Amino acid sequence: MNAALQPAAAPLDRLGRPIHDLRLSVIEACNFRCGYCMPADQVPDDYGLDAASRLSFDEIETLVRGFTWLGMHKLRITGGEPLLRKGLPDLIARLAAIPGIEDLALTTNGSLLARHARALREAGLRRITISLDALDPELFRKLSGDRGTVENVLAGIAAAEDAGFERLKFNCVMQRGINEDEALTLVERFRRTGHIVRFIEYMDVGTCNGWDRARVVPSVELRDRIHARWPLRPLDANYRGEVASRYAFEDGAGEIGFVSSVSEPFCGDCHRARVSADGQLFTCLFAATGTPLRPLLAQGEAAFAEHLTGFWKRRADRYSELRGRVDAPRKHVEMFLIGG
Repeated sequence: MNAALQPAAAPLDRLGRPIHDLRLSVIEACNFRCGYCMPADQVPDDYGLDAASRLSFDEIETLVRGFTWLGMHKLRITGGEPLLRKGLPDLIARLAAIPGIEDLALTTNGSLLARHARALREAGLRRITISLDALDPELFRKLSGDRGTVENVLAGIAAAEDAGFERLKFNCVMQRGINEDEALTLVERFRRTGHIVRFIEYMDVGTCNGWDRARVVPSVELRDRIHARWPLRPLDANYRGEVASRYAFEDGAGEIGFVSSVSEPFCGDCHRARVSADGQLFTCLFAATGTPLRPLLAQGEAAFAEHLTGFWKRRADRYSELRGRVDAPRKHVEMFLIGG
């Protein structure tokens, strides 16, 4: 490994932020059509099914190795729906073996998890986050674009538990007038299970979801509602730059989290990069365009890392802190391309 690219001397962006996390999409396709991400009236059913456009497993391994040269140690596999990618456990095994990867996680809608959980665990996956916006069967089906059932997700959760995933996380996007009444139901269902529910403010990611600030439920409102039912106390962050504000139940029943990109922007500590399934680098969740990396991967991980260093040093993204200003970008990459 090039000594200049050891984590201790890893590059900083223009705001002094290192790169610690990589969110890597392995497929653009999804079997759901959630309105805030991939609405059915905007995205055709066969979108993202062309395998030729995706990075190969060899390219992905080179890419991840290159990122570790810059100090990246937290890797999350996303989509689309990543469990639609054929041979995913094989890829997980290859990535789990890369020196420097301390945390290997997956974000999924959970609908296919029942059949894959054990193979993923045996391949080296250690954490799973499940997107779950409602437990009411009718509402769940509506939110998934009439594509999913909550019963399949609950079966996936049970399979993950049986496979040894003891601390699942659930990402819940709350929208005013749509599913905000599910908040207490979700908390009650997963208290005392060891799992963590995280409530995410509805964000203006992408341009096809018809984002309306009036549908944002501020985290403080949800926190106060939950606190009135089950008293909470704040917890310290697990690490600098953690996106969720953490709270423990006073009665010892576990913890919950709140991701407040709209009401409490946290750009200042953002040390995440995102790569789409076709190999484009996005240095912000709200970026308008990406940088193609695929041509550089053929040069090998060392040369790729050198190029990547230059890209990162030019980074100055802080969209959430600019939201609402006249000079804030109006065009954003779609969430389903980079996994949120």
